[in-house]
Amino acid sequence: MSDVSATRFVTPANLAAETNPWTLNHWLCRPDIVPAKKLLMVRAHMAPRHCHPFHLHPHREEIIHVLEGRAEQWVGDEYRILLPGEIAFIPPGVVHATYNPFDEPLVFHAILSPAELDPPLASDEDPFDMSQHDPWKNIRQGMIPCATLAD
Repeated sequence: MSDVSATRFVTPANLAAETNPWTLNHWLCRPDIVPAKKLLMVRAHMAPRHCHPFHLHPHREEIIHVLEGRAEQWVGDEYRILLPGEIAFIPPGVVHATYNPFDEPLVFHAILSPAELDPPLASDEDPFDMSQHDPWKNIRQGMIPCATLAD
């Protein structure tokens, strides 16, 4: 895309696809795609028995919106099984995780705000991994284990 400032519509031809350790992502809204300063939006595809382990976003709030499949969605030490059409709201700095312990793929939107952070906040690690810290490293003990794409 040559002129992001003029982009108002995102199609499969101009979304940004990437794979990270947790999901295959289709970025629909971020500052290098549209002139967004306050919103990030990604459609994430999570394979069966995979997860994005416990982490936090220090300065961003987030909504997880399930499109297909089911999500074992944690917000703090509480979880729910989210079905298509359901959401979870995660305030800034709250530890959370998305697990797909099921046999079917999970597709969800993650919407975060703000997209851009001013210094010095922009230098903080985001997402910040909490999966090896207490109590998060053992909170799912006895549940179906899940892998990341890096495993």
